[in-house]
Amino acid sequence: MGGRYPHMLLILILLHGANAALDEPVQKWQTLDGSPPLVIARGGFSGLFPESSPAAYQFAMSTGLPDVVLYCDLQLSSDGIGICKSCLKLDKSTLIKEVFPKRDKTYKLGTEDVHGWFLLDFTADELLNNVTVTQTILSRPSTFDGVMGMYTLDDVKELQPSRIWVNVEYGKFYEEHKLSIEDYLLALPKEIPIAYISSPDISFLKSISGKFKGKAKIVLRSLWENATEPTLAKSYGDIVMKDLSSLKPIVSGILVPKHFIWPTNKEEYLLPSTSLVKDAHALGMEVHASGFSNDNFGSYNYSHDPAAEYLQFIDNPDFCVDGVLTDFTPTASGAIACLAHTKENPLLPTAKPFVLSENGERPLIITHNGASGVFSGCTDLSYQQAVKDGADIIDCSVRMSKDGVAFCLGSSDLTTSTTAANTFMTKVITVSEIQNKSGIFSFDLSWSEIQTLKPDLNGPYAQVGLKRNPAAKNAGKLLTLPGFLDFAKTSNVSGILIEIEDAPYLATRGLGVVDAVSSALVNASYDKESNQQRVLIQSDDSSVLSVFKKFPKFERVLVIDPIVSSASKPSVDEIKEFAHTVMVSRGSLVRVHGFFLSGFTDLVERVHDANLTLHVGVLRNEFMNIGFDYFADPMVEIATYSMALVSDGLVTEFPATAAAYFSKYLFETMNVEQFQIAAT
Repeated sequence: MGGRYPHMLLILILLHGANAALDEPVQKWQTLDGSPPLVIARGGFSGLFPESSPAAYQFAMSTGLPDVVLYCDLQLSSDGIGICKSCLKLDKSTLIKEVFPKRDKTYKLGTEDVHGWFLLDFTADELLNNVTVTQTILSRPSTFDGVMGMYTLDDVKELQPSRIWVNVEYGKFYEEHKLSIEDYLLALPKEIPIAYISSPDISFLKSISGKFKGKAKIVLRSLWENATEPTLAKSYGDIVMKDLSSLKPIVSGILVPKHFIWPTNKEEYLLPSTSLVKDAHALGMEVHASGFSNDNFGSYNYSHDPAAEYLQFIDNPDFCVDGVLTDFTPTASGAIACLAHTKENPLLPTAKPFVLSENGERPLIITHNGASGVFSGCTDLSYQQAVKDGADIIDCSVRMSKDGVAFCLGSSDLTTSTTAANTFMTKVITVSEIQNKSGIFSFDLSWSEIQTLKPDLNGPYAQVGLKRNPAAKNAGKLLTLPGFLDFAKTSNVSGILIEIEDAPYLATRGLGVVDAVSSALVNASYDKESNQQRVLIQSDDSSVLSVFKKFPKFERVLVIDPIVSSASKPSVDEIKEFAHTVMVSRGSLVRVHGFFLSGFTDLVERVHDANLTLHVGVLRNEFMNIGFDYFADPMVEIATYSMALVSDGLVTEFPATAAAYFSKYLFETMNVEQFQIAAT
């Protein structure tokens, strides 16, 4: 485990801290019985491993809370053995057609003819000894395809979970072919800890409810609102949302798609919550929500942070669901144990300027163009959001207009984050000193012309559907450097970071960006001893940084690009001559093999040995930006860079996610020495 998952120990320690957090006295949960909501692992940890595989269930146990519920979609082999598999057609999630190419069949399912390979056509021995499972979702790793076999309900029991949830999706289908899942369940030994039995079929639930009374909770699993429940011939939406009381004699709870509780509009923003949870609780019924998955977009309100979505369901003023059915047990567990009920908690302190972080101190939260994951970068709105979200340092990448106005923007190419392409196509040129591709550059437009442009919020993965806050796509206005400094002065941030790029080229255009920055900082009194905010000057040009040696209060940050994995003592000593900190990309700190991390580099250690600090970035919440080792969870990546690698600053486009992770309550539940062991 340590080779393929170099920081798995770190994750386990995080969850140990989460377990401790649950023991702390907190506000009573608004679940039906006042207990913390359940983490229900759909097919185990199916977000990483093939669903219902041995590793999926084992990792759900090791990366979830102690009372994690293992969820088994129960089907039967031809000889009546219970096997966990969600899809009726085995060829969708296994390699069965390669092993038994001529044993496909066609069955009637409702009114449809379904062709494929089916569990009921094979004995348990045939399946367990020959058939391996595969990942069914293409965005997830295929690394484990064909590696593991199928898992029986008995196998799940052998893991000794505190509770098992059995879902019966195809009871009628099996009965039509002389196999009874009800009889199978009734014949199970008492030591199998089945705590919940669910089904979308009310007739099945009616039949089994009396026989399992006092043994397991019976739950209606609602399908989509327009799908028809076969017994009542009514839509699930009508049954659950309009006739909930009719279920009370049959079931003790419902399992519903999450949008039954928090619906979204057609633009994928949250609407007001429904009254479903409160209505069910008033009837004495539990409500469990399904459909949670870190790599499946939920709503723009969550800013691509899966933990924020869980908190919407478990930590709002009005209600709390009784359980969440998830493909990613670590994220759900962390949200419940560490993040809920902590909104008002303060952040831990950061290290003082020019000093390495010590025990009990956290890295700086440094923005990348403000909160540019929420609003277009370097706009007034992105900076306001960054301050609101808890950033320590807000940044301004300084650009120059044709007439010498210094302003903040992520790139000198205006086409990357403004509407310049709509009105200034005649200004398109290629400047090889800046970038390889053509663009419309700030130094070719006057400030008055630039002011006519609108910001244009474009995330790095918008082309594959992962957009950022489209309702605010063109919202906000650009700030001049003095305007940025005025805003920072009146905010509660710890400091500012000014980045200077392309100074030699700008000089050839008669634009002195270094002088413009120096003058603006002096005019804003940032050079005075009375100034309490930190000032970081960042550049990839050592000569630029050397100019700022005349300001002893300013911290100088050298950007190292491209990726480096180590640094010799002479090279680090040379950096010390003009910089206090190095800024590196994420790839400089971790080694990657295929889809997974294979280890850490020694760069942080080398930099710290020279008494330099280190910042890493850029962190983004979109799951496509996050390695599989991080479980599509930005907080796991934050934990890795801050606790395992002990970085001194995290540069992020989503400061709210980092601030939520670094809440004081979360850290006080964890032993810093344990993190040092994990880093080793």
